[in-house]
Amino acid sequence: MPPRLRAVLDAVARGLCALTFDQRMAAGLFAAIALLPLLAPLLGGGYVLHIGGRAMILALAAISLELLIGVGGMVSFGHAAFLGIGAYGAGIAASHGLGTLAVALPAALAASAVFALLTGAIAVRTRGVYFIMITLAFGQMGFFVATSLAPYGGDDGLGWPGRTLMLGTHALKNETVFFYATVGAAAAAYVLTSRLAASRFGRVLRGLTGSETRLQAIGFAPYPFRLAAYVIAGTMCGAAGFLLGNHAEFVSPAYMHWQRSGELIVIVLLGGTGTMYGPVLGAVVYVLLEEVLSGFTEHWKAILGPILVLVVLFAKGGMAGGIEQAVAAWRRRRPGPRELVEALATLARRRAAGRSAAAVARWEQAGEAARRQRDLVWPIVKRALGRARVRVAAWRGDLGVMTEEGLARLFQQRRSLTLALGRQLDGLLSLLKGTVAEAQARWHPWKMAFGRRLVSLVLLAERNIADAAQRWKRR
Repeated sequence: MPPRLRAVLDAVARGLCALTFDQRMAAGLFAAIALLPLLAPLLGGGYVLHIGGRAMILALAAISLELLIGVGGMVSFGHAAFLGIGAYGAGIAASHGLGTLAVALPAALAASAVFALLTGAIAVRTRGVYFIMITLAFGQMGFFVATSLAPYGGDDGLGWPGRTLMLGTHALKNETVFFYATVGAAAAAYVLTSRLAASRFGRVLRGLTGSETRLQAIGFAPYPFRLAAYVIAGTMCGAAGFLLGNHAEFVSPAYMHWQRSGELIVIVLLGGTGTMYGPVLGAVVYVLLEEVLSGFTEHWKAILGPILVLVVLFAKGGMAGGIEQAVAAWRRRRPGPRELVEALATLARRRAAGRSAAAVARWEQAGEAARRQRDLVWPIVKRALGRARVRVAAWRGDLGVMTEEGLARLFQQRRSLTLALGRQLDGLLSLLKGTVAEAQARWHPWKMAFGRRLVSLVLLAERNIADAAQRWKRR
């Protein structure tokens, strides 16, 4: 591997190790999404980038809503109003010939921020269901105001003359450039929201969710923190509206309807509250489900509803919570260094015990074979010895008879006696040789088998001793 590439990979590895689990998941998710233009020719061309851009715009809006729900504990049912106001702000500027990035984007952000400040000054004074209802009321108020804007299309919506000019060029007309612009905006929103959640501001918001009275007792007023979070979330959602208007080159009052606010809440719940990468994951999955299920039926939301219920019931914290639970379970089951060493030691002991048992079994088999060979050879030897005793007794009897007849006859017949004695001895020697040869013929196979087993036992012992020495050196 080249040194420069190794250095880059080492730097990336060190950077990933310094990130939290949430940040690593978000980095992996954004990196995978950023590779979509490379796979677009294989997956459907520009349409895939179109769908990916829409997913990133919804992810940006969902991240802004996560700041209210997951950090501030404020469930807004009129969040889509900021989406529509941002799109209308840029669209109205474009209809007056001011469709440049330097004018349209600040107009969208300023309109969303002003609307969030005015409505939030009243809404954040309420809690729980009352906050939900008042944000729903403000959202529907914006929806009906947009339908009454007859100069800008009214209920039919407002068509844009084209996408916003960037540095005097139509760079956003390119689907790849626009896709990366949406990815960059979503990533920037993720970084900003993560920083806010980890800052003192975010800790105060979380503390207000847990115990508002306790924070008031130590000197933190809830109202300005909640209002600031509401304005920041509304402004970020206005940026998503600006991108959504450029994406469709059209803006409609339907962008501000309460159903769109419900979709944003569904995205946050599907991805998982309490995490910052959850809304991004939820937006991607929501758009994919919409594309797949709408191909089967136009009532695809009737299928999405049960899926959402199952996710809420069986995955605490949405899809992100399910992922974190699975990772935590895997980490609990994964053995640590000490458990790994103990498992390896146990395995080594079991293997050594198995080898010893196998050696003992082979030794016992060799002994049993030797005993069987002994049992076969010993009767033959006994029979041969019996025949030899009979011959010796007969020879002794003959010798005794010859002694009784007298020494004279013995001396007379010494030559014939010598010959007879030689024949007797030759016969006895032949019998003994046959017996020994037969015993050797039966002994040789057992001796060879015993020798082989003895050699294998010695080699096994040497291998076990070498393995033990190596393990001792590694320790």
